[in-house]
Parts: sequence; C-alpha cells; structure tokens
Amino acid sequence: MADRVTVIGYDGGPLSAPAVQALRAATLVAGPERVLAAVEVPDGAERVVLGNVHVAAQRIGAHRGIAVVLAIGDPGFFGIVRLLRRPEYGLELEIVPAVSSVALAFARASMAWDDARVVSALGRDVRRAANLCRAFGKVAVLTGSGAGPAELASLLADVPRTFVICERLGTEDEEISMVSAEHAVGHEWSDVDVVIVIGPAPRTGAAAGWLAGERPGFPGPVRGWALAEESYAHRAGAITRAEVRALVVARLGPRLGDLVWDVGAGSGSVGVECARHGAAVVAIEQDAFRCDLIAENASRFGVEVQVVHGKAPEVLARLPLPDVVFVGGGGPSTLAACAARRPERIVAGLSEVDRVAEARAVLERAGYTVDGCLLQASRLSAPSGGALGLEPAHPVFVLWGDRS
Repeated sequence: MADRVTVIGYDGGPLSAPAVQALRAATLVAGPERVLAAVEVPDGAERVVLGNVHVAAQRIGAHRGIAVVLAIGDPGFFGIVRLLRRPEYGLELEIVPAVSSVALAFARASMAWDDARVVSALGRDVRRAANLCRAFGKVAVLTGSGAGPAELASLLADVPRTFVICERLGTEDEEISMVSAEHAVGHEWSDVDVVIVIGPAPRTGAAAGWLAGERPGFPGPVRGWALAEESYAHRAGAITRAEVRALVVARLGPRLGDLVWDVGAGSGSVGVECARHGAAVVAIEQDAFRCDLIAENASRFGVEVQVVHGKAPEVLARLPLPDVVFVGGGGPSTLAACAARRPERIVAGLSEVDRVAEARAVLERAGYTVDGCLLQASRLSAPSGGALGLEPAHPVFVLWGDRS
C-alpha cells in the first residue's frame, strides 16, 4: 500500500502551498492527461493517466511510496474521492481541494447557484439529467461521453431552455458559450466540463432561499398533498377529487429524474402534485381553456409543467418517453398508446366501472401486471338540525399496471 496518498484538486490556477509540497514529494502521480500536462510532475515519478479509474486505483494501492492523485476541481464533489475510499483499495487519503467545476462554471456565467440543482450524467442515463432540467429552471449537469451538450439538448428541444456550455474550464483554452438547444445539438463540442441549463425568467433578483438546490421561497405556504379542489383553478367537474388524487399520486410514485405524463389533464391537479414531488411533467389536454388553467395552477404552486394542447392518442407520439403515466381521460386507444411507450407504471382513473375490464385487458395485453380498487368516499356535510351529515362522492375505480 502507498505510504501516503494525497488527492489534489486542480482548477487551472496556481497550486496551493500544501499541494505543491505534496506533489514535489510524490513518487507516483495520477491524473487526467490535461492536468498532468499542466503541472510540474517530479522527474522520476511514475505517471498514471486516469483512464480506467479502477485500474488506476489498484496501481496506486500497490505502489510503495508517496502517491498524488490530481483531479479537476473539488475531488470530493462527484469526484474521485468516493471511489478511492472504497474498502477494497485500502487507501487513507489526504485531500487538498480546489474550486469545483460547478462553482467555476456559475462564476463564469456571473450567476448565483445556491438555488441550482446539480446532476452528474457521467456514466448514467442522460434522460434522468434531462428530466431534471425539465422540472427545474436552473440545473448544472456534469457531462461525460454520450451525455454531452448535444445529447442533452436533443432531449430538451421541445421546452424553452438556454444552455451555458463550459469547455476546458480553468485552462488557457477555456470557452464559455450561451446557446439555444438547436445550436447545442448542431455543434461539435470539445472537453465539456459543465453544462448549465436555464429555464425562462430565472429569479435572479429574488431573495436567497434557505436550502441549497431549491427555489427561493421553498417549500411555500401550502402544507400537504392531495390538496382540496378549491386550491386549484378549475372548471366545475374538470378536476380529480382529492381522495382519488391521493391514491393516484401514491401509485405513480413521482421522483426526481422522472418524467410524468398527465393525459386528459383537466385542471392539471395530478400533474402539479407530481411536479411538487420534483418530477418533470407533461400535461396533455385538448381543451384550450383548461390548458390555460393548468399553466395557472403550475404558476400558483411555483412548479414547471409543460402543457401540450392536443388530443390523445394522436398527440402522444411526439412526446418524450415517460417513466410513469396517469390517464384521466380517453378510451382504450389512449391507454394502449401510453402502454406502447413502455412506461414503468400506468395509472388510470375510471368513473364507469363497466370500463374496467376493457382497460385491464389493454394493459395486460401490453405486458403489464394490473391491480386496482374502487374508491367510495363520503365527506362531512353541513349539519342539518344538529345531526352529522355525510355526502357521498361519485365512486371512481383506480387501475394501475406495472411493466412486467
């Protein structure tokens, strides 16, 4: 095992005194090729280019001497420290951090970033990063092979977003570009470290919040979920009742990184509640007036919901792939079209029990395991003559299918 392992962050500027001291004493220096070329590696020290980091970690662990690992930015922030600390390598680390690439990117863009979400797309499905960029108005994406500006922008072409693309941060060849999705897709980028994705009208003048990664004003004045119908702007009857909405959202299980379709959205109450859980939401509604209500409700709760004016199932073919889907309106053809996109889960609300068998058959034919229940709720009504009253609501069957 190495006598000592020091992990040094590099941001393109001069190294700190502790970093220089550790580097001068090193008998092995590992790091990205561009960083190894930028610092003074001692003569006679073994050089290890960080390609396969697992192989490099094994070489560092087997080295007899003093090892230094160079990393871009803060090595403890989505960096190599987590890997080097794994028990199988048996390494004890000293860490000399630098400014993280994310902090440097926002500094170059002259933007505050305490309200920004940060997501790593390195070695991961870029869809999850793109969905986070749909759900929030300020996101920093750490890029990688197959998950760069072009791939990210191609998944966000249908929403208004601006891309701040940071290439070769901290070097003499550093370049910062602010572009549209169309330009990001059509350009060839080189050594991209961070992409900042900005939605329309970011709250640059708002007071600072109290929780990193959340909008100023989070969590807002409203407590709880399955809010009363009166909490939403809606046309009479065109809203999923609170009791039904509670089960629907629970079965959908919206999460950060998910994309939810709310088909036949009405007032958008289901979609808005999913967005409050951090999911990206596309609300599909054929009535133009209701589309305006959806936008109003999203604004009321400070969340982003993409509203698509159109009729299902025809409009569904051009939408991005969903993770979960709620079908609040439409027949078997709409349900089948949703299932054809292979979301992990589909939930449907049916006001007529005689439609349940057909809907179940559609989902089962598509390879879904189906379950459901009939909801029959009664609410307290105004007392008459001092007696407690209950007002029964119209029963609704909630059906859900999990992809097999």
